[in-house]
Amino acid sequence: MTAAAIVGVLAAAGTYLVLQRGLVRMALGFVLLGHAANVLLVVSGGIHRRGVPIEGETVGRAADPLPQAFTLTAIVIGLGMTALLLALASRAQRDLGDDDLEGES
Repeated sequence: MTAAAIVGVLAAAGTYLVLQRGLVRMALGFVLLGHAANVLLVVSGGIHRRGVPIEGETVGRAADPLPQAFTLTAIVIGLGMTALLLALASRAQRDLGDDDLEGES
């Protein structure tokens, strides 16, 4: 239940920021949406404690590595997207004097 609330709050805050006018706020909104997706991927693999996968005979089930691999991939993609959006915001600030997307130029 707690993980679902975290995903919901991150997704709501990210959606709110993506709908704002400034490019920096939009970039932060995409970062929050990426974090919501990462938490969702980790939770999909199960958040309960599991047994040790290698040491002799396992007591419980081994952890599923696929959601963790997807999460690491999503983190790398999110970092690249954040760098691109912040570079665009910096360029807009330098060329236009403002990062407002709907302002008159």
